[in-house]
Amino acid sequence: QVQLVESGGGLVQPGGSLRLSCAASGHIFAINYMGWYRQAPGKQRELVATLTSGGTTDLGDSVKGRFTISRDNAKNTVTLQMSSLKPEDTAVYYCTADLVDMAYYAAGFSIYWGQGTQVTVSS
Repeated sequence: QVQLVESGGGLVQPGGSLRLSCAASGHIFAINYMGWYRQAPGKQRELVATLTSGGTTDLGDSVKGRFTISRDNAKNTVTLQMSSLKPEDTAVYYCTADLVDMAYYAAGFSIYWGQGTQVTVSS
């Protein structure tokens, strides 16, 4: 069974930095993109950043210039480096991946989600 496991959330002061990591495990045939979305209380889930296996990055407008995404394709991991954090970055951050699970090969690519990790930016 494919799982996405996040790590690295926590409490940080405004202007600080934090790194989130996510590892995809299970019998994975292929991964298209991996990345992160976030959801703040009372708001819809929004794109933070995604990165395809070919190196194409998509960043949310609110994090451009502050957040960087990277992947290790061999290890099926994705990392989000967050800098110059603001209180409005406070949210639950969800790892996501568009991948083919060997157990459901015929279904092709499907989107998977992690359980989420809390990031709180506060003084």
